[in-house]
Amino acid sequence: MRGSRTQTTTAIQLLAAMDHHGVVLAQRQIASRSNEIPSFQPLLDTIDLESTVLTGDALRTQHGHGAYLIERGAHYPAIVKKNHPGLYAQVRKLPWAEIPLDHHTRERAHHRDEIRRLKVAAFRRIDYPGARQAIQVVRWRRDLATGKLTIERVYLITSLDVFDATPAKLAAWIRGHWGIENLLHHVRDRTFREDDSKVRTGTLPRTMASLRNLAISLFRQTGETNIAAALRRTSRDYHRPLSALGLT
Repeated sequence: MRGSRTQTTTAIQLLAAMDHHGVVLAQRQIASRSNEIPSFQPLLDTIDLESTVLTGDALRTQHGHGAYLIERGAHYPAIVKKNHPGLYAQVRKLPWAEIPLDHHTRERAHHRDEIRRLKVAAFRRIDYPGARQAIQVVRWRRDLATGKLTIERVYLITSLDVFDATPAKLAAWIRGHWGIENLLHHVRDRTFREDDSKVRTGTLPRTMASLRNLAISLFRQTGETNIAAALRRTSRDYHRPLSALGLT
């Protein structure tokens, strides 16, 4: 929250857990002079994780996090990057060229043509708690205006085995994770102009963020896809927000 920065304190940072429908389940303030890693477990301690699948970015791929999720009865697909060199080398060096294609999609949108290809390999000697399969995702993107082609390879590991999820479901979860940018971050930044807020006193920045999360989550649960339009409609009648909260 950039606007919460003062001359003597850094900006407040918050870590949130959100479901893939856009509902915020929990939020926690990150301690000053720290990062998101120590806040991971305390954040999820407040949520029932039994038989759930958690997605996250590469920072969440920590051995302690994997062991914690397995202990809580949850599953994960975890992104593997070069910040874990041993694990990355182990997954990248699998014979992917010999592994058959399990799932692929092709879409044309946002002025680009995009192909996604996914391969899955059962591999029980992965040096990560509970890991049962390795995944390779290859994304081909061609800009329709310039013709520029980019190819990106992403490697993941997952605690799910071949009986837990189909390749199509794995692909949907992996892609769905990035919805947090459009469903939450973009809305708070653009619609609510969160970074322009100059609220700095005590816990007020975190409280205001929680209220924004509440509004977004309520709208998502009622099927709203345009949060800005939903806010405008709700503001025209004070009974509407009370009704949405179940207070009338």
